[in-house]
Amino acid sequence: MNIEIRAYREDDLPEMIRIWNEIVEEGIAFPQKELLDIRTGKEFFAEQTYSAVAIDNETGDICGLYILHPNNIGRCGHICNASYAVSSGKRGLHIGEKLVADSLLQGRQHGFKILQFNAVVATNIHARHLYERLGFTQLGTIPEGFCLKNGQFEDICPYYHLL
Repeated sequence: MNIEIRAYREDDLPEMIRIWNEIVEEGIAFPQKELLDIRTGKEFFAEQTYSAVAIDNETGDICGLYILHPNNIGRCGHICNASYAVSSGKRGLHIGEKLVADSLLQGRQHGFKILQFNAVVATNIHARHLYERLGFTQLGTIPEGFCLKNGQFEDICPYYHLL
């Protein structure tokens, strides 16, 4: 696979929404419960500081995406946050790693000093290993900080990376 990460375009929205909703429906990673439609998806991705897609240049398929935005305001506005989504059929191919690496570059380019993840679900071992391999530091554990789709609670692990 020849994966390119680039800023999203409006014609990417249907596939971005499909991939985003896939993660939301799984109910084990994103805090959102509501699915996006074309109207809410267009607004959501446009309001981010930066939204990007992972394109398979061999097929032209969008196989993942990320969003980057401030994690807070004012005196903490130099900290950003990101969320990543890889299409279920493309997981395990290191697309997530390319998305995270690009978000670190974009975070710096957009003037942020720190990238912080507030709620990495403790059982999301693949994501946690990736973040640690890329130099993120775990801040601790918040017991039962995430409510899974089935109603059970799971610990979350905040992470950060200096940009």
